[in-house]
Amino acid sequence: MTRNQIIEKTRPLFWYTPEDKKQEISDELLVERILNDGSLEDYRDLVSALGGERVAEVFFSAKGRQKDNYYPEIHHFFSLVLAKYVQGNTH
Repeated sequence: MTRNQIIEKTRPLFWYTPEDKKQEISDELLVERILNDGSLEDYRDLVSALGGERVAEVFFSAKGRQKDNYYPEIHHFFSLVLAKYVQGNTH
């Protein structure tokens, strides 16, 4: 699945983004919305499209307000998952 297909598939997560801007969604927003509100299948598609390393890079690079956008339980869970299963991640 491609990045654009994931955005199309998870369109309801981006209801506030104008239609003509959906393909311009940043990796940071894509990762945040799918981890917070997507399904396990959406997460798998995200890793398939962006790669586990990129998902981990985006997730772990979130600082301050960006980091606070993740639900606490989601941040904790994916901190464990991505740190354990994504090679080369030292977080």
